[in-house]
Amino acid sequence: MRSSSVRVLLIGAAGRMGKTISDLAKDDPKIDVIARCDLGDPIEPAMRNCDVAIDFSHAGATTEICRAALQHRKALVIGTTGHTTEQRSTIEETAQSLPIVFASNFSIGVNVLFWLTRKAVEQLGGNFEVAIVETHHKMKKDAPSGTAKRLAEVLNATKKTKREIPIQSIREGDVVGEHTVVFSGPGERLELTHRAASREIFARGALRAAEWIVSQPPGLYSMQNVLGL
Repeated sequence: MRSSSVRVLLIGAAGRMGKTISDLAKDDPKIDVIARCDLGDPIEPAMRNCDVAIDFSHAGATTEICRAALQHRKALVIGTTGHTTEQRSTIEETAQSLPIVFASNFSIGVNVLFWLTRKAVEQLGGNFEVAIVETHHKMKKDAPSGTAKRLAEVLNATKKTKREIPIQSIREGDVVGEHTVVFSGPGERLELTHRAASREIFARGALRAAEWIVSQPPGLYSMQNVLGL
């Protein structure tokens, strides 16, 4: 074990993101993946010796993960999407006692997209209609994506409205992830788009979040907090 590194429990290790994180961690001297869990594996025993758990498993495992983290006082990085209202409440309650990074997307570019979306709403005003289009690979189960939902939250918060934002979800091929925010106004149209070409961008962001969160006080943090945006 690398004594100066952050000790990581990787949950969802057999999935696409889990495998990518595991591969990248091998070449990162600041990260030591000391344990891996997947479907059917007990989480609590693996949680004991880590500094932080990175979760890219399934929303249904959230309650067990939070319970084990609380028991052993471990930080969490949660990248799983598709949570129910109750599951999100569990995460929020756990964050009162533990530091948690909870993000729908760990890409630096996507988090800049969140920031740009806020700025666009502020500048364009109320004369522009907004919509979101997102595309992912055909194996992705949740729709709309967590990132699309977060973009809608950003739009509503900035526009100060609870009006439902139209979201078009496309599932095809092996698309890693594409998100476009469309602003349609009188005589003009503005589109902000982010395209992910590799899952490595999400994995690198998750590892960066893991390094950052272990030194933070209890609370619920976003990737924008990690990046200082």
